[in-house]
Amino acid sequence: MTSSPNRGQAIAPLPPALSSMWRLCKLGYRHEPRMMLASLALSQLAALPDALLALWLMLLGKGVLEHRSGLVEGAAIALGISAAATWFLRTVSTRVQRRFRDKVTIALEAHVAKLQASIATIEHMERPEYLDRLSMLRNQVFVLDHMYMAVFSMLGWILRLSVTLALLASIHPALLLLAVFAIPTVWASTWRPEIERSAQESGAQAIRLARHLFNMATTASPGKEVRVTGIGDRLATDRRAAWEYWYSRVAPARWGSAFWHAVAWAIFGSAYVGAVVFVSSGLHASASQVLLVLAAGARLSAYIGATVGELGFLRGFWMDGSRRLAWLEDYAAAIAASGDRPVPSAFRKGIRVDHVSFTYPGTSRVVLDDVSVKLPAGAVVAIVGENGAGKTTLVKLLSKMYEPTSGSIFLDDTPLARVPASEWRKRLAGAFQDFFRFEFRARHTVGLGDVPRLDDEPAVVAAVDRAGAMDVVARLTAGLETQLGPTWPGGVELSFGQWQKLALARGFMRDEPLLLILDEPTAALDAETEHALFERYAAAARGNRENDSRRITILVSHRFSTVRMADLILVVDGARLVEVGTHDELMARKGHYSELYSIQAAAYR
Repeated sequence: MTSSPNRGQAIAPLPPALSSMWRLCKLGYRHEPRMMLASLALSQLAALPDALLALWLMLLGKGVLEHRSGLVEGAAIALGISAAATWFLRTVSTRVQRRFRDKVTIALEAHVAKLQASIATIEHMERPEYLDRLSMLRNQVFVLDHMYMAVFSMLGWILRLSVTLALLASIHPALLLLAVFAIPTVWASTWRPEIERSAQESGAQAIRLARHLFNMATTASPGKEVRVTGIGDRLATDRRAAWEYWYSRVAPARWGSAFWHAVAWAIFGSAYVGAVVFVSSGLHASASQVLLVLAAGARLSAYIGATVGELGFLRGFWMDGSRRLAWLEDYAAAIAASGDRPVPSAFRKGIRVDHVSFTYPGTSRVVLDDVSVKLPAGAVVAIVGENGAGKTTLVKLLSKMYEPTSGSIFLDDTPLARVPASEWRKRLAGAFQDFFRFEFRARHTVGLGDVPRLDDEPAVVAAVDRAGAMDVVARLTAGLETQLGPTWPGGVELSFGQWQKLALARGFMRDEPLLLILDEPTAALDAETEHALFERYAAAARGNRENDSRRITILVSHRFSTVRMADLILVVDGARLVEVGTHDELMARKGHYSELYSIQAAAYR
């Protein structure tokens, strides 16, 4: 058996901070090498003139005290050049960095979107712990480009700090101890955001709930039910409670970290005062040297504050975001690494499910329990059962959306766990009850079912016809060129049933899938329409069988009258496969299928 990473276990810890930042830096360099190097160089050049201001002030004071006009003029010119150069280089650096950020932002957003969309399984979209982490990453990715600026800025402040310490050391080496007294501020700045970020993540589920309730109260989709049920006030109250719960976790962490941050700066402030007293009284230094200590010490305080501030931002937000991105990259890579066998070009035997059990990660309830069955090549297979019996879960496993908790699935003699998910999905087609409404032109909404033929109108029309959706297209103002979705210019809204027919057409775009899955894709249609559609498609599937297509078609439906045409019917009840056979065989057994069929048939009399 092959299982997905961290299957049923606690979520993997975030990768180390420095290695995550390095990976993000490499990602930025890979996409924008020249702009990144230019941004780094200009940020450091802009720092140097500013760091030398204390030196020019000392020389200016020395010239005035010693009545040396040449030294005064030289120091004044140097001050002017440093100020002008600082302004000019900072302006140019800001413009270049802004350009770099604009470009790298697009690359980062595309990278995160591609990672999430291309992960073989959907565990990260359904497991609460993963959703909390991804929710934080989605908030951070739009500003993750700031991390580069924070790194460049911090390096600039470190350069200023190094020059300033060198100037102080020229007066007396003991003044370097100021850097030692600055260590608590660095520690507090790196520790404080981590504590606050941990508190925020521990309450991430509450803040997700608050946003969900806010969207319910403010968006159009649930608008009618919100007003009919009169739950508007309840939504506002529950949202406030969720937000306050989140804030009750975050506020103590913020106050506690702020206290220790203040203590750290009090230590450094005391050391700075002591340094000034030491130079002026202990060393009996000259007035110009005292002026240097005052100027450099004051700037040292500002530089340390800026350095630890940038470090705090890096540690608390940008670095945290880079760690989440690195985790997502590692998770996607681990999932993708499992496939090393080719997908069969055609079925000779079919699909074999061998003692498969499944429990959703993070839960203890068994959804499928020791299921074994053979789906013959070329067969139309129906899966029936009551809600929650495990029908859709079995479909997810066959689609490789999840790996079984135990047991195996074989494509002929090839383990599905050894097949690359992306290659297997290319041989799948299907339509699902929980379909998505792609608000594109109708042609593309359907054509997405086979991307290489996205603009192939004959293929799109054929798929629409197979799905019985020609009536939907005929009612659209511009046919297949109609923009769908009322929020777009010229867009039209469709009924749920019309959207479902287009989703079904999308599932019929691929002509030669190995496995076609129809997971209650016609729930919004009446029983007669669904029956006629499935009957027509089952007849077509049997016709393809004669042409060696050997495709397996899976129908999932609550309507027993629809699935009676299937070659094989699987009856799932209470997570177990309780019966397998044709309609006539199952009716003759007078078991669970016969009982459910009779109850449903009586309802239609």
